Amino acid sequence: MPGISGGKNYHHGDLRNALICAAVDLATEGGPERVVLREAARRVGVSPTAAYRHFDGRGELLRTVRGHARARLAEAMERAAAREPGADDPALAAERRLAALCRGYVGFAVDHPGLYRAAFGTVRPAAGQPPAGAPVPPEPEIRAFTLLRETLEALDRSGGRRSAAGAAAWSAVHGLSLLLLEGPLRRLPARRRDDVVETTLAMVVSGARAR
Repeated sequence: MPGISGGKNYHHGDLRNALICAAVDLATEGGPERVVLREAARRVGVSPTAAYRHFDGRGELLRTVRGHARARLAEAMERAAAREPGADDPALAAERRLAALCRGYVGFAVDHPGLYRAAFGTVRPAAGQPPAGAPVPPEPEIRAFTLLRETLEALDRSGGRRSAAGAAAWSAVHGLSLLLLEGPLRRLPARRRDDVVETTLAMVVSGARAR
């Protein structure tokens, strides 16, 4: 999705998409906190009133940005997996794919911290919206988790603890990503950071192999 900056014209009838592009730019620059409907409208060059014809408020815009960020994360994982050499042994090929997917996950978080945080940020209801606990439509499954789970299934076609293993692998890479972005690991030099990432991925693959 191309970036849009203030003052650029949008194609007739495509204001919604232009606002989404501007909001994604905002999230890329500063995370979900930066995503404000009025600022997205300003960047596109329209009035807030025009923007509110396409979005009920900041919550709806954030949910849209979150979906885009999750799709970008999955794309980064799939690109990393596509670069990984295959193997004649199906189990070895699945292990390599699992490590590559996890590497792509952490790499996206490090390279795009604003979008990564937007992908998993909680969207709080604004005034006038249904209170917390009110029924909401179910969200589609996060593609990043699906990729991990499917690869783990290739390692173990017999079933067993597939879902638990997928959640465990996701927890490992998600926790590592947060530690690298916001925790004590954020000050690591690049080489040391890479060592930590590879050690964590080896543990994920080893745990999957031992199930």
